[in-house]
Amino acid sequence: MITPEELNLLIEQTYKVEGEFNELKASYTHLQNTIERVVEFLPNAIWIIDEDSSVFLQNSKARELLELLRLIKLKSDDYEVPFNSRFYLIKSSSYKDKTMISATDITEQKRKENLATMGQMAAHLSHEIRNPIGSISLLSSTLKKRVMPENIPIVEEIQKSVYRIDRIIKATLMFSKGIEINRTKFLWSTLKDSIDMSIGYYGYSKEISFVFPQIDFELNADKDLLEMLFSNFMANAIDAIEADDNDNGVVELSYERDEKYHKFYIYDSGVEVENRAELFEAFKSTKLKGNGLGLVLSREIAEAHGGNVKLLDRDKKSFEVRLAR
Repeated sequence: MITPEELNLLIEQTYKVEGEFNELKASYTHLQNTIERVVEFLPNAIWIIDEDSSVFLQNSKARELLELLRLIKLKSDDYEVPFNSRFYLIKSSSYKDKTMISATDITEQKRKENLATMGQMAAHLSHEIRNPIGSISLLSSTLKKRVMPENIPIVEEIQKSVYRIDRIIKATLMFSKGIEINRTKFLWSTLKDSIDMSIGYYGYSKEISFVFPQIDFELNADKDLLEMLFSNFMANAIDAIEADDNDNGVVELSYERDEKYHKFYIYDSGVEVENRAELFEAFKSTKLKGNGLGLVLSREIAEAHGGNVKLLDRDKKSFEVRLAR
């Protein structure tokens, strides 16, 4: 039979064990909360899986990618998984009865790697093409002086085609090497003359009116690069009008400035931009003509001049080009 003293001692031991259990439980809860906060802080999706394949712990990024978890296979080596037009690097490690799986979004990294590879290949091809194109250009100029007058339009079409190829070569080489500006002071009128010449060489079949600023003003910039920038926009505008159902079109280039920027606004009456999300993506183009570098380079040229390029949200398709003064 238990004495009162033994009963009191048993009660005290029970309270002590309960207290130790509560302390241990609180410590475990605190540790679990700490682990959850750390996992939530990580920049990638994290799942901790029990041996019965149930999810023991996951962060918010993992919850958003729950469908991806079903595609993941446990492997000793890291591997990539495509999912919803993106790419994820999968890593896994096990400890006792738990397995941790991480999924890191590497879409941007792969895009840059692909662009670098494409840029290197394109630059190599451009170098190989440049010499024969130079010869064709020289020979066509000589031929134009010697052919009968009725054959001159044929030679001019050859020259326009050579000009298009030369534009692609220059753009590709510039994209692969990067933009370097050489600032000089010059008047808008001299740049406009160069743009007019490029429009004439580009060629088009419809009646297109070009409206340019009539005032003259001074620019402190790289004239050759700005010629490429505006020629790219003129070429895109011509192609948009050529793709339109109307027999004629208009391209407007207006200008204003403030204390910081020269601001140009470019509008054309051609077809609308099909995919705004990929507008400034290299080597992506919805046009039959071009290689998808025109707008990319135009933006890089503007940024090298302390400005930017953007598609405006207006009733009519308009681009804004800003250049630091």
